[in-house]
Amino acid sequence: MAFEAIKKVLAEAGDIARFTARFFSEAFRPRFEFTEFLRQCFFIGYKSLPLVAITAFIMGLVITIQSRPTLVEFGAESWLPKMVSVSLVREIAPVITALICAGKIGSGIGAELGSMKVTEQIDSMEVSGTNPFKYLIATRVLASTFMIPILAVIADAVSLYGGFLGANIHGAVSWTLFWNQVFETLQYGDIVPSILKTYFFGFAIGIIGCYKGYNSNKGTEGVGRSANSAVVISSLLVFVIDLLAVQISDLLNLT
Repeated sequence: MAFEAIKKVLAEAGDIARFTARFFSEAFRPRFEFTEFLRQCFFIGYKSLPLVAITAFIMGLVITIQSRPTLVEFGAESWLPKMVSVSLVREIAPVITALICAGKIGSGIGAELGSMKVTEQIDSMEVSGTNPFKYLIATRVLASTFMIPILAVIADAVSLYGGFLGANIHGAVSWTLFWNQVFETLQYGDIVPSILKTYFFGFAIGIIGCYKGYNSNKGTEGVGRSANSAVVISSLLVFVIDLLAVQISDLLNLT
């Protein structure tokens, strides 16, 4: 049983690798589906913004409130803006944003393409002379790759504002003092790696959602399985990519 499970995992990894290679071979060849790309950017980016912003604000607020008693116990309450800013920008805001997008975008892409697959809409596109891979896959993967970093930057800003409000619930920190400490603390090695890894988060979420939806079968039951497995695998990949990014940043002395 264990051997069969490992064999199945390796086989699917190979299929995903071939699917990814086909994406790179198709995505950058003319003609580009620019209109569809912009439409996907709207749905992936703009439609996800409220959920990302609300979650980021609550995370910044809660982390600040929870961290304050510990810092007060050690007489380091003045360090609160510095600690919160580094924690949010380096790790919490990008990863939480990616996980939210894995749930919302990954499942949405998987369900949408899965429905098109089982209803033979994709086959109809091929018959009509349209390249479904370029129109459906390339646009969605590129849109998620470009929009999730933008959402992560917005989440950084919103979560820091939530941290400012959290710091003022039981204390009094001026607007100028809080942001001066934030920008004095954040370094090149805090900001750039956290943004760069979100591009890989976005690509992984897009490619897994598209792969699962494009290869869906077994009718409506298969659509549900595609959406569910897209969320699970893309969320797992987010953590794996984050681990690799931290190790690479450490080796390059960026942190």
